[in-house]
Amino acid sequence: MPNTQFAAVCCMILSMVAYQISASFAKQLIAVLDPLTVVTLRLCFASIMIFFMFRSWKIIKRLPHLHWRDLLCYTAAVALMNVLFYASLGKLPQGIAVGLEFLGPLTLALLSIKQKSDYLWVGLAILGIALMVPWQQTAQQNFSYLGAAFALGAGVCWAFYIYFGQKVVRQNIGLHALTIAIVLSALMLLPVSLVHNPHALIQTEYWGYALVIALLATAIPYALDLMALKQLSKLSYGTLSSLSPAIAAVAGMLLLNEKITLLQTLALVCIMLASVGVTLRSQKKPPVLVE
Repeated sequence: MPNTQFAAVCCMILSMVAYQISASFAKQLIAVLDPLTVVTLRLCFASIMIFFMFRSWKIIKRLPHLHWRDLLCYTAAVALMNVLFYASLGKLPQGIAVGLEFLGPLTLALLSIKQKSDYLWVGLAILGIALMVPWQQTAQQNFSYLGAAFALGAGVCWAFYIYFGQKVVRQNIGLHALTIAIVLSALMLLPVSLVHNPHALIQTEYWGYALVIALLATAIPYALDLMALKQLSKLSYGTLSSLSPAIAAVAGMLLLNEKITLLQTLALVCIMLASVGVTLRSQKKPPVLVE
């Protein structure tokens, strides 16, 4: 069990690294296009990519026999989470948007606690996020409360993404579940984008960026997430998700020569302790996938 737990944690870390790298591309593209168009292009390219990557034509015969309620709820969570988060990126600094969005999985982790000792790890994760996020930027006159609402909504959808993701992986259809969710999400958003901003979708000079975002922000991280959700409980997943802003801060320090403040260093320590603690705890007993 420890080996599978360690593999699940590695999947989560790789997922978060890929997603953070994609964020810079998405931020640039949102400045030129609009959030809905960027999400639609990303999901359309990702749906084609993963359909062939996972050979998902094999699942077509089984479609009538699947539990569609969980699949549709998982699909809705994926689509809305992406639209709301990208909408928040268009109105907020990335650090604020990420921090607000993480309230979703952390709240789910809190609600999933069954042992008093687990409050320590979730509490450390919450403290780390609170110290990591540049909350002082919320005092600026141009701070968007609508953007904050979008980020919080994305966090709620993220909690549902975790909850229904664990139900979906129990249907034993592997990564084909991801193909179904991404294809349905793309089909759901495409007509809306065609009405909202049809000219933006056919600007082929931006398709290369969208293809990179589709790979780094959808195909790779969501596939790794489904692998991780087979072994991790909602508590473990929600707490480990707090590593994402820490990864972003370290990447900025190493790749962009950005400075990390003393408070952010303390935040990194808190988040790392929480992640190590919840990982060691989860290795002591089998994960509870449905609570």
